[in-house]
Amino acid sequence: MTDSRATFGADLHLDLSGPRLRAGLMGALRDAVRTGRLAPGTRLPSSRSLAADLGIARNTVADAYAELVAEGWLTARQGSGTRVAPRPAVRPPAPAPAAPTRSRPVRDRPAYSLMAGRPDVASFPRAAWLKAARRALAGVPDDAFGYGDPRGRVELRTALADYLARARGVHATPERILICSGFAHGLALMGRALARRGVRRAAVESYGLDIHWDLLTAAGLALSPLPFDATGTRPEPPGALHGAGAVLMTPAHQFPLGVPLSPTGRAAVVDWARRTGGLVLEDDYDGEFRYDRQPVGALQGLDPERVVYFGTASKSLAPGLRLAWMVLPEPVVGEVLDASGGEQRLTGVTDQLTLAEFLTSGAYDRHVRAMRLRYRRRRDDLVERLRRDAPHVRVSGIAAGLHAVLELPPGGEALALRAAAWHGLQVQGLSRFRHPSALPGGPEGLVVGYGTPSDSSWSGTLDTLCNVLRATA
Repeated sequence: MTDSRATFGADLHLDLSGPRLRAGLMGALRDAVRTGRLAPGTRLPSSRSLAADLGIARNTVADAYAELVAEGWLTARQGSGTRVAPRPAVRPPAPAPAAPTRSRPVRDRPAYSLMAGRPDVASFPRAAWLKAARRALAGVPDDAFGYGDPRGRVELRTALADYLARARGVHATPERILICSGFAHGLALMGRALARRGVRRAAVESYGLDIHWDLLTAAGLALSPLPFDATGTRPEPPGALHGAGAVLMTPAHQFPLGVPLSPTGRAAVVDWARRTGGLVLEDDYDGEFRYDRQPVGALQGLDPERVVYFGTASKSLAPGLRLAWMVLPEPVVGEVLDASGGEQRLTGVTDQLTLAEFLTSGAYDRHVRAMRLRYRRRRDDLVERLRRDAPHVRVSGIAAGLHAVLELPPGGEALALRAAAWHGLQVQGLSRFRHPSALPGGPEGLVVGYGTPSDSSWSGTLDTLCNVLRATA
């Protein structure tokens, strides 16, 4: 019978060399402690367990432990086992005094952040999510932990089909939904599928995220920016979509300009897709958050066979979940799966099952309503402070979403960004989101995300922003 005590203790890899086993063991343990592989406080295996692992006599290990205890490398206490002894902290030498300077010191990290596209992750519903996870895992069959359907767990696809139909006006069935690990992952899969279709060019909005443009370019697609004006993106002018086999858009809340696609534009882009056989790629990144107007339904509802709908939990819950979904036209499902080669199995089954339970239990709706109220209060605070302390700044794009655009006069954006760096405020200029091939002469301003700051830093963040904007008055 195997002695159970011989299996007690942590696994420990030691390289013993030389004919003297005790000396070799002591040297290997000293080296492991000295290099940090064994941290202070680490409990070592029992002498019986380590001897069995190394194939040496127990007395050899016990003698080595005892000598290392005497040398101060290890400690041994009754009931606590043998552990690595605490090591005195080595204090780094004091830095040389910096030369006096009249300029403001460069900050290692900004004191405040108003980066766009980032939700309030501190409000992630941990207790409700844990409750949903327990419920989901309690009743799931064993085969759920196998490789399963490459489209994702059917529980989540079914819950999403119901939710998207109710909340966003999306026409979906579980068979047409594919779960992916974030919007960027889904867009990369779609880009490959388009290239296999023979698509060589895609249209994009004049303002957006370069990481999304790069994904389409990496798939071999040339990009053409659509025209825009004060009303937002305009796909309807003749020739705007000429030569494109697909178009990537944010119709409900254009990022970052913040305006919805006009009814004329919505009709024009769907008509183009029907007429040419092209596909509209709809990024509905923050469709749940609207404040002063009725929600704008998904463009996909106008023609589910010509629009690929992308949704994500990154803004509504947290980007760290890595949960997103595509609702695909029926012929496109197989094309995307073929293009992926099984790569879409990057989202853990437990998170999929938990989100399914979170949706069906109503916890998702409750969380979104609470966050909608929170973000609206933040937006109202921002607008009021700017009205009072920076009246020369026009605020736009505030009817929905998690960010606002602060429009500035010519030259004001560069001034504001320099002032922001001086004050330790992390914020982005509007021109940073303009496509390199877009027509020159676009508006200047700041894109201000109001979801990130903590409650304790919110007032100070607004004070700093107003100080920055005074430089542009």
